[in-house]
Amino acid sequence: MAGVNMPMTMRSLLHLHFSAPPPPCHRLLPKPFLIAPPTSFSKSPTGLPAYSSSSIFSFRRHCKVPIVDVDSPAQTRVAFGEIHVITGPMFAGKTTTLLRRVLAEKNTGRNVAVIKSDKDTRYGLDAIVTHDGAKMPCIALPELSLFRDRLGAEAYNKLDVIGIDEAQFFVDLYNFCCNAADRDRKTVIVAGLDGDYLRRRFGSVLDIIPLADSVTKLTARCELCGQRALFTLRKTGEKQTEVIGGSDIYMPVCRQHYVGGQIVKEATRTMLDIERAVVV
Repeated sequence: MAGVNMPMTMRSLLHLHFSAPPPPCHRLLPKPFLIAPPTSFSKSPTGLPAYSSSSIFSFRRHCKVPIVDVDSPAQTRVAFGEIHVITGPMFAGKTTTLLRRVLAEKNTGRNVAVIKSDKDTRYGLDAIVTHDGAKMPCIALPELSLFRDRLGAEAYNKLDVIGIDEAQFFVDLYNFCCNAADRDRKTVIVAGLDGDYLRRRFGSVLDIIPLADSVTKLTARCELCGQRALFTLRKTGEKQTEVIGGSDIYMPVCRQHYVGGQIVKEATRTMLDIERAVVV
């Protein structure tokens, strides 16, 4: 009825609350740095906070992290790091993809560095070399935790992008990626095997997938039929997980030929054991 003050109901209170305009600022508050807003905010008649220019100014003075105004496009957001994972079987082009991405970053003017494990000495320790011969200078390390000291603190701070090849060999991969991306704001591009010759997890590559901004699963061509190869078949009889080699020891295979190859290998091994027993 016109001219009559209706009592404020719960529904109208909720309407006031949810239709109230947001404060004219956008706060970028990383979880580790969340702080309580100053207690000097005034209260509206409904009991809800009433944001004003003075309260926002007060918040700015107390806030320890950058604030970006929606109406001020000249201000930039805080840049954080990224983690990108490239995985798949041997001969799938993981190292080639890694180098291509690192070079693309370098061509935009960013500072880059590449790391590989010092366990792989087939092409020397001063360069990463793909199976088709492409190469890039690198730093070979037994552990990723040594990278900052090897490079130097000043050079490390200037880095924008870190590439890691043969990542399955680094036991401290998870901690390094966390610190580099979350704390040091680096872009980390990781290439490595996700599984060994038995199709079991290999190293820590799978552990960093929950951290990753992107995951690229590559495939090769089956050496026996030309179909998509998802797995790595070991041709030799070694049983330890880490046996470093190339096409002399490994070949990419599809699911059918992986299963068939394992059956053939087991049958051959059994026959050899029988022959040795007969000779003895």
